[in-house]
Amino acid sequence: MSSIKHKHQSRVRRHRRVRKKIHGTPERPRLSVYRSNRHIIAQVIDDTTGHTIVAASTTEPELRSGPTGNQAGAAAVGKLVAERAKEHNITAVVFDRGGFRYHGRVAALAGAAREAGLEF
Repeated sequence: MSSIKHKHQSRVRRHRRVRKKIHGTPERPRLSVYRSNRHIIAQVIDDTTGHTIVAASTTEPELRSGPTGNQAGAAAVGKLVAERAKEHNITAVVFDRGGFRYHGRVAALAGAAREAGLEF
C-alpha cells in the first residue's frame, strides 16, 4: 500500500471517530474543515437536514487572489465563514476538524472564526 493512500485512509478513520461524537443541530450546526495542499474549505452544516448553511473557501475569487495554502489564507476563510454564519443568525457551532490535527492552518481558521464572533 502506498504511503499517500495509507495517509488518506488514516485521516478518514480519524474523521469517522470524531464524527461519532459530533453532530450539528439547527441551533448549533457543525463547522466542518477540509484542508488540501493548496486550499482550505469551511462549511457550516445542519446534520438533521443534511444541508450546508454557509461555506467559504480559498477557491473563491475574492480569496483566491491572496494566499491560499498558508495560515493567512486559512484565517481569511475563518473570518469569512463566521461573517456569513452571523448573517444567517448563527452564533454557536460545533467544530469538526475533519480528521486533521488542530494545528497550523486548521487552528488558524478556528481562531479567526472565534475572533469574528463564532462560539465553539
